[in-house]
Amino acid sequence: MSKYAVVFEKSRTGYGAYAPDLPGCIATGKTLALTRKRMQEAIDMHLRAMREDGDPIPEPSHIVDVLEVA
Repeated sequence: MSKYAVVFEKSRTGYGAYAPDLPGCIATGKTLALTRKRMQEAIDMHLRAMREDGDPIPEPSHIVDVLEVA
């Protein structure tokens, strides 16, 4: 099992998300919880389609951390 970094961004109408290691894999939703659920589904579908097409699955290469600043 791999762990891919996902970036969540707040918008005027809800949230958007993308996975930097999986170009084109995005999701949106009115709430963070809905966007998170949709992003999980999007990644599952994206990887399944890549496998079916015989495309190489990219290894996770992004590292995410949250830094506290004063």
